[in-house]
Amino acid sequence: MTRDHWTEVKVAREATLGPTEKAKAKLDSQNKLYVRDRIALLVDEGSFVEDAQLANALNPGLPADGVVTGRALVDGRPALLVANDPTVKAGSWGARTVEKIVRITEVALRDELPIFWLIDSAGARITDQVDLFPGRRGAGRIFHNQVALSGKVPQICCLFGPSAAGGAYIPAFCDLVIMVDGNASMYLGSPRMAEMVVGEKVTLEEMGGARMHTSVSGCGDLLASDDTEAIELAKQYFSYLPGSWQVRPPSYDASAPGRDFTRDLVPAEESVGFDIHDVIDALLDADTFFELKPAYAPELVTGFGLLAGQVVGIVANQPAVKGGVLFVDSADKAARFIWLCDAFNVPLVYLCDVPGFMIGSEVERAGIIRHGAKMITAVSEATVPTVSVIVRKAYGAGLYAMCGPGFSPDACIALPTAKIAVMGPEAAINAVYYNKIQEIAEETERVEYVAKLREEYETDIDILRLAADLVIDAIVEPENLREDLIARLAAAQTKDRHFSTKRHGVPPV
Repeated sequence: MTRDHWTEVKVAREATLGPTEKAKAKLDSQNKLYVRDRIALLVDEGSFVEDAQLANALNPGLPADGVVTGRALVDGRPALLVANDPTVKAGSWGARTVEKIVRITEVALRDELPIFWLIDSAGARITDQVDLFPGRRGAGRIFHNQVALSGKVPQICCLFGPSAAGGAYIPAFCDLVIMVDGNASMYLGSPRMAEMVVGEKVTLEEMGGARMHTSVSGCGDLLASDDTEAIELAKQYFSYLPGSWQVRPPSYDASAPGRDFTRDLVPAEESVGFDIHDVIDALLDADTFFELKPAYAPELVTGFGLLAGQVVGIVANQPAVKGGVLFVDSADKAARFIWLCDAFNVPLVYLCDVPGFMIGSEVERAGIIRHGAKMITAVSEATVPTVSVIVRKAYGAGLYAMCGPGFSPDACIALPTAKIAVMGPEAAINAVYYNKIQEIAEETERVEYVAKLREEYETDIDILRLAADLVIDAIVEPENLREDLIARLAAAQTKDRHFSTKRHGVPPV
């Protein structure tokens, strides 16, 4: 009997285009979209060109071998994508799955195109392990290529479901990880495996859920309520970045800031808290701030925004949370964001109101020295146009971590009430004069003596003196700060981007 090749091809292709009724019902019960519906939300209509749609077509239970790959336009800009199909053996990897992913990463390397990862996968199929795991074109090659892509093109991950075992490293090597609340998870070993191997009883959400990773581990950047919001966030993020390291970010029409920068916006008294988002809103074009890792280490705020239509990266201390002091996690958060901005030519604006790094045995045991050194390494290596603004205070090594004068910012400027010192007045006076203060028995005399010492100390660190001694480049009134930043960053666009000739540094991680 003659085979009907036309029909065979048609059946094989149609099997990849939609889920079975049972699979669709399961997706609906999980509040998930089908893989091709996710792709349709991401890409411009009619622009998707698929690769290897018929992978594993001779096996009727594995359409496209559980992963869709190809090229498309995202808001008119070329990009590549990898999208797991969770209706095909839970999105697990077979040998051809891995080969498809390796090939698309090779295209990304060759053509320097950004890549979107739409992940929903239970990990490798153990039955295929010899074919997909150990070889030169095995799963390890995916991660190797992702590392090669790092800093070359944006890698953006939407995590809709699990990313299990070795597959969890795909999000880890991406620049941005958006996790869908209630569905997304990342873990190296499942709760069942953890109980079996180490005797720990834990839920999936506790060990690798979206809320944990976006607030505790820092492995996730943004929390989305559903698939649609995750894709919208990915597109928003992409709008701030260039397609590759060789070009500048896109520019947009300028608009006015979200609020006026009045003189009372930043309290002069450093013990009075305020929300640094108010300062950000007074500097950036209205409604353009896109914050990253908002729930992780919130004592430091990072994100993209537009300044007169031009993309900038913001690194800002948050005095409303823990006084803005720098911890292990906030140092890591800053370092990664600074490296991201520098890789993709995004100018940096530091908004400094920092009492320094946290002290105490707990943070010392957590390695705050090396984590702080990591942040300072990132600050030092960045060669994009950079302005550091002393909003209220910069004490101790916090000045260094927030790109003080010694770190070659294109300008270090300050508001009129700002202070720069090794430490705050109270700490300094206590450190130097403690014994003498304790010798004064009469309370009124002691208070007057401390007040006199404080006045002398504050005179010594007066911001006008620091400007006169060329420590800072300018003192700028709040109402003029936005225009000053616009002018300085524009003037620095032609700066030399060379930092140091070597293969790479050895950062203190």
